[in-house]
Formats: sequence, structure tokens, C-alpha cells
Amino acid sequence: MPDTSNIHINAGGNAGNTFDAIVIGSGISGGWAAKELCDKGLKTLVLERGRDIQHIKDYPTATLSRWELPHRGNITQQTLTANPLISKAAGYDEATQHFFIQDADHPYIQEKPFDWIRGYQVGGKSLTWGRACARWSPYDFEMPERDGYGQSFPLAYNDIKNWYSHVEKFIGVTGNKDGIPSMPDGEFLPPYELNMVEKHLQKTIKEKFNRHYVPGRWAHITEPLAIHLAQNRTQCLNRNLCMRGCPLGGYFSSVSSTLPWAKKTGNLTIRPHAVVHSIIYDEQKQTAVGVRVIDANTKAATEYFARIIFVNASALNSNLILLNSTSGRFPDGLGNDNGTLGKYICFHNYRGSMWGYVEGFDNWYYKVSKPVECIMANFSNVEKRDKDFVGGYVIYSGASREKFNEAAAPEPVGAAFKEALCQPGRWSVYMYMQGETIAKETNHVRLSADTKDRWGIPQLITSVSYDDNDDKMVNNFLQQGQAMLEAAGVKQITTHDSMQAPGLDIHEMGGCRMGKNSATSMLNEWNQMHHCKNVFVTDGACMTSTGSQSPSILYMAFTARAVSHAVEEMKKGNL
Repeated sequence: MPDTSNIHINAGGNAGNTFDAIVIGSGISGGWAAKELCDKGLKTLVLERGRDIQHIKDYPTATLSRWELPHRGNITQQTLTANPLISKAAGYDEATQHFFIQDADHPYIQEKPFDWIRGYQVGGKSLTWGRACARWSPYDFEMPERDGYGQSFPLAYNDIKNWYSHVEKFIGVTGNKDGIPSMPDGEFLPPYELNMVEKHLQKTIKEKFNRHYVPGRWAHITEPLAIHLAQNRTQCLNRNLCMRGCPLGGYFSSVSSTLPWAKKTGNLTIRPHAVVHSIIYDEQKQTAVGVRVIDANTKAATEYFARIIFVNASALNSNLILLNSTSGRFPDGLGNDNGTLGKYICFHNYRGSMWGYVEGFDNWYYKVSKPVECIMANFSNVEKRDKDFVGGYVIYSGASREKFNEAAAPEPVGAAFKEALCQPGRWSVYMYMQGETIAKETNHVRLSADTKDRWGIPQLITSVSYDDNDDKMVNNFLQQGQAMLEAAGVKQITTHDSMQAPGLDIHEMGGCRMGKNSATSMLNEWNQMHHCKNVFVTDGACMTSTGSQSPSILYMAFTARAVSHAVEEMKKGNL
């Protein structure tokens, strides 16, 4: 378990700009790096390219009703025209748009269609993430190498499971101990109850398919413990307005949790409006010594120095920074002796979805709109390959009633409509997939040779696409999902393949992957660069494969584990 003993290590140099550790990025993994480093006594600088955000104070729409918003929550045509990309993002509307960038803020070059969703502010996308927190299983770590479509991580589930526990206890994760081999149990707060239709689906799917339809594992506090109250966070009230920012801290974000915790130690400095240009490598010392920053507003350049550097800028920006960190020793990017930096980009496949209506539950109601969904653990290729595709997928699902009886209101006006508003409508059911994709060398990002952004940094080129394996997986989900819904009596089922571009899943991963062999990977089992030992990468860029479960809580666990290792190495004088 983590070592909580305090130490102080001074990096020397320019005292005003010198820290023990620098963290690039303040989102989910960056916030965790800051918390763990500060807890261990290191003076830590967090660099964030966006504006500052303070918990509660900077949630302008958190308590507004929809009718209090200028356009009732809708995006104006002017905004849509100016932002055709970011406006596709899940949860983007008038009440949340201030936590997403505008398309013009940071352009990039799409060699192949790729929707890069970003949030540039203190807290990053932790303010708008989906909050799903199921653990990876041992199978997720092993399947790529076992089935011949990739390489395994340089560590196993048993190496990370205690760090999952460390994170879960701090952030607060709701869930039920279900004993599912492909989705291990964790340290859970009380789960959200399934409604009657979800219970019906659970029973039918277990009896007829022997599959697990269970309450989702989500980063929400259903019953606060002492550790959550110590963070000034309390119980989720199920307002289901999470992406506006939660004044209660009912869901986990860096802004409500890890960054304030780090600040209380007295060891944290946050520098907003700091666009990281590159990591500085000292040829004589043969180590990274600091970070070069461009002020987002003034364009002034500043250099900060530290003994260790954590790169947590979000997967593609972390790749961009490392690719731009060139030197005589590393002409192709920091630590990039093997040429793999920027390659093996992967993502989650969200293309498949379906919905329908179920009868026989008209006497059942529910009181609140849950901010969580049900989940079906992966049932494909688990113990061995048993499908015509490789990898697996999970299914998110739920059931709800229409707010009023639309069938009794042919027009949205008049007495019939008024009467229909007093009657609840039909029960509907939905499912959608989250599938593993293959980390391929051809799926890559690189720097433009001739196009720069407003800060003089080369623009990123994305070259990422689907393949035949993705198509087969989507088809399997559409077939299996429809069969399960039909078995549960769901009618009027509509299946859909969105064919959305990669990136819209907001789970981009890879490019600076972990591995056992320094000839084929950038990082070792501690998320430490093979060829630049004092630089650690613990966000999505470090991923070797995508697994089928959501990755954010794994980034947090990797980060806490890597900080523990880094501090121990510093104590020994190895860093």
C-alpha cells in the first residue's frame, strides 16, 4: 500500500521556478499525481493550459433550472456553425459548453476523420467525464498477447488491484459485489437500485443467457464516509446535472477532490494558462530537467525545473508534448529511441446502440433520475477466443418511462396535450456498446512539419481509423443485444450503427505505451520512460491496449502507483 511518510527533495537551480516535481495537466490523472506527490511532501507544480476553475465558485449553471438558461439549454445555430466538432461531444449543451474548448481554440489536422474532444481548464475533462469506474479484469491485461493482436502490459491485475482499492476509497465508487470474473469487485459504496424493468432485464438475461446485468460502478457518493467528508464532499442528490459541476462534490473531479486535498498540504502550486511547449532534456546530465511553457495569453516563454516530471496532459496532448521535446540525444521526441512514440493509438468503439419499448410495467414508477447506468460485463473472448473478432465489449443499459403519455397527445397544444402531461408514458429500454479496438502501428499521430498553432507549437496530425475487427464487433453487439431485448419482451427495437469517427468516444489511448521490452515500448511497468528515467506518463497515452472497461480509474491507479515508485527511487538517489 502507499507510503504516506513525508519527505522533501529540493531540485535546486532557479529557486523561483524550481520544484521537486512538475505535473503537466490537471485532469483525472494529473490531479491524482498532484495529490500523491504533495501528500509525500514534494513541492509540486501543476501546469494547466486552460483557465483556473475553483470548486463551486466557477460552476455558473450548476443550480439553474433549464428555463433559466437563455436558450433553455439549447445550442444556438451560431455556436453550432462555429463549433461543428466539439458540439458533437456527449453532454455538450448550453449549460456545459464552458467546460469544453471551442473548435478554434486549438486546431489540429485530420489526415483521417478523428473527433478530438477537449476541455482546457483546471480539472480538465474530470468535470465532464462519464464517471464509469469498473475495474479491468486479469483477462483485459492478457487478451491482446494471448489472442495475438497486441502485446501485454508489463504488469498484471494483481500488481494494480491494491492501487484500485486505494483510489476507490478516496474518490467514492458506488457498486455491488457481484463476483463477476471479467469485472472484479472493488471497494464500493452502496449501489443504486435497479428499477423494475431493469430488474426484469437482469433476471431474463441471467436465466436465458447466463450473463450479468448489474448496477454500474460509478464515481458517485451514495453514502459519504469520513474520507469524503474530509474532502468537503457529500452525498449525491441525483440531480443528474453532473457535467455542470457539482457544488456538493457528489461525483469525483480533480476540482472537488484531489487538487483541494493537495492544496491543503501547502505543497501545491497551480499555474493556469500555461501551454506546455516541451520537456527540457539536459545533454550533459542525461536527464530531463524541466518544462518549457508558453503563456496562453501573453505568449511569453518560461522554464520551470524539477527532479521528476509527470506527463498527464491527456493522451494526444501528451503525445504532442513528447514529440515536440526534441534534443540532440532525442531528435525524434523524448525517449523515442525505438520510433514508437505517437504510434499504436487506440480508442473505444461506441458505434452500436439500440432501444425499444416494453409493456406490462405500467403500474411501476420511480422517484429520481439516476446519474448512473447498468452495465453488462464483457462476455466475449474471455477465457479463450470464441468469436470471429478479437477483444471484448461491455454494454451500458437502462430503462426509464417517458415523462408523459405522448401517444395521447397528437399535437403539443390543447386540452388533449394538457391531459397527456398528467399521465406517465411508456417504458423504454436502451443498450449501447463500448468495445475494445486493436492498437495498430498504422494508427498514429505526428507533428506537422509546416503548420503551427498560435503558440508556435506544431499542430498535431491524427491518422486513426476503424478496421474489419471493429465492424465484426459492432455486428455481434447488434445481434446479441437485440436477442437479449427480445427475450425480455422488448418491442419495436431499433438498432443503429452510428459510424461515428474515432475520438468521439473521448477514450483515446496509446502513443507512449507501456511494455516489457524497451525496443517496442516507451514506458516500463512503473509508467517510467525507458530512456529518460525521471519522466513518468500515467494518462491515456501510456495504454498498451484499450480493454473493454472504461479506463479513467485505471489511469488514477497507475498514477498513484507510479508516484510511490518515483518517490522511493528519489529516496534511494536513483532519480
